[in-house]
Amino acid sequence: MRVLGLESATTVAGIALVEEEKVIAEVILNTRKTHSQRLMPMLAQLLEEAEVELADLDGLVVSGGPGSFTGLRIGMATIKGLAFACQKPVAVVSTLDSLALNLQGTPGLICPILNARRNEVYVSLYSFTDQGFLERCENYQAITPAQVVNMLSSRPGPVTFLGDGVGVYGQYLLEALGDRGQVASPLHNLPRATNLAWLGLERLKKGLAEDISSLRPFYIRPSEAEVKWRQRNL
Repeated sequence: MRVLGLESATTVAGIALVEEEKVIAEVILNTRKTHSQRLMPMLAQLLEEAEVELADLDGLVVSGGPGSFTGLRIGMATIKGLAFACQKPVAVVSTLDSLALNLQGTPGLICPILNARRNEVYVSLYSFTDQGFLERCENYQAITPAQVVNMLSSRPGPVTFLGDGVGVYGQYLLEALGDRGQVASPLHNLPRATNLAWLGLERLKKGLAEDISSLRPFYIRPSEAEVKWRQRNL
């Protein structure tokens, strides 16, 4: 089964092509250009270099969030357009799930944190089973760093943080957790389209394709514009 994964939940844009256990191609850009400027040229380049047509794909995978509201909308719109054009099934994968997979094999708890602004982070908790499978052990949340510490207080063992929230809140979290806490190498802080594609491929194999017409990003919380609108209209 050959699938294309598209990652646009953060400032990083990524597209990957995988086939079962093989990575065929991956393109990553972390530049000032917007996703609307980057994604289609990246896609065209990847397919050309891999000598693959959209018709050759068995499915499409997109990051469903949480993350940048604009980035998620652009990614969803791109995948919906491709899916309608080539009539391929679509799987949606959480940004936090694919980010946690960066640390495959790491013992203890994995805690991906994405900077959600307003002194909050998007977060969940994961661990790897003895068989090497990723297992989520907390809901997806938008909470303060202090609430992250409180969440971890009832869970023993080491915790490894990764994601773009580490640069903002990593020091606070390490000081609060003491010897329990550690941060992953900065190389692991970027969401990878390859991981997204792997997880999506497994969902498609299980028949968990999404209804394309109702695809929506998973924001976790309302945007700042929505909050202000509600405040004005109370």
